[in-house]
Amino acid sequence: MTVRSATVLSIFVTVAFLAAGCGGGESLSGTQASSSASTVNPSDVTDQQAPADRLVVDVKIAGGTVTPTNEQLEATVNEPIVFRVDSDAVDELHVHSNPEHSYQIEAKPGQSFQFTVAVPGKVDVELHELNKTVATITVR
Repeated sequence: MTVRSATVLSIFVTVAFLAAGCGGGESLSGTQASSSASTVNPSDVTDQQAPADRLVVDVKIAGGTVTPTNEQLEATVNEPIVFRVDSDAVDELHVHSNPEHSYQIEAKPGQSFQFTVAVPGKVDVELHELNKTVATITVR
């Protein structure tokens, strides 16, 4: 076998091995097997399952009550942070970070807002109309 055919064979085997692992698959219980590699587009924050490299906070606003309230969370600098909001009221989600972020919340379910924090420290995330702190994120 020549060096060239050995290289081609090696590439073929590698591609075949990788392709076999990318198919997902069904377990015996009928649920899809998970993979440690993420194929989710990082800019797609509407997916209800965020990759493991993101902090995800689910927020519910109903009848003037906010869940969670005063949640204590941790993140790292430049880590994507996603707030998924279901709301029955209009409000403004304000992130007191450097730089600051503000998002208009509509009275509807399934809203997602993603941001990163560039400077370490404590970051409050508040709802302005309801005057509630949803979370304080310690960014390291």
